[in-house]
Amino acid sequence: MKMLKRWRTTVLSFIGTCRKRTAVRPSDNAIAVVLKQYQVKTFWQNKIGEVLSAYVLSSGRAPGNIMAEAYYEQGDAAIIWVIERWSNEAFYKMNSKSAAAKMVNGLAELGLAELVEIVFLEDLEGISREAPRDDDQPLTIMLLADLKAGTEDRFRSINQEMISAFRKESGLLVFTLSRMVHHKTRFVIYKKFRNLNAFQHHLKDPAVQPVLEFLQTAVKEPPFEKGYHHLIQLAPL
Repeated sequence: MKMLKRWRTTVLSFIGTCRKRTAVRPSDNAIAVVLKQYQVKTFWQNKIGEVLSAYVLSSGRAPGNIMAEAYYEQGDAAIIWVIERWSNEAFYKMNSKSAAAKMVNGLAELGLAELVEIVFLEDLEGISREAPRDDDQPLTIMLLADLKAGTEDRFRSINQEMISAFRKESGLLVFTLSRMVHHKTRFVIYKKFRNLNAFQHHLKDPAVQPVLEFLQTAVKEPPFEKGYHHLIQLAPL
């Protein structure tokens, strides 16, 4: 419980600038990447999980949508994440008026322990392969890293160097490095693996070591492992 509490504090510090609003947004023509965190009251977990699943499925079919997924934290189902990518912010705003979005907003006032946390991200680097196969058991990892000022360019450079090695990993389905819009030291790394074996193989890849060593001293509040989130997919399934 103490570890989960520390993780939650880290997350709230990381994205606490935006509460149920998006004060800092990308340009109109940029891909809109939206990360939302829901802290759900125990009694409401099943209902809000169902409603968020319906929202993700609806969003995935909406015009301009590139990606819509929902996850809950491994070890703490009360924390739910929704990750969306849209061709631009206009499509996201249009979808925010949908019946599914209104259903989420209606239940949020009753079922959330905290206000919805929303941030916009900009993608910097990425790899995306085919969707998981039917026999896969995908595993998703997200890392939130708030770096010391002046280290962000080196962090991005190290990740660029890793990409060529990552392309050879057949078990790595998705890798993205994103940065919080207009907050140049705050980054999100998102990785999706085909299964646990693929994840374990990835950890042994020598290409991963430089970024792990860098993070040991580069984050504002070490250890950087506090920013790790092991995610269980809620939707789509």
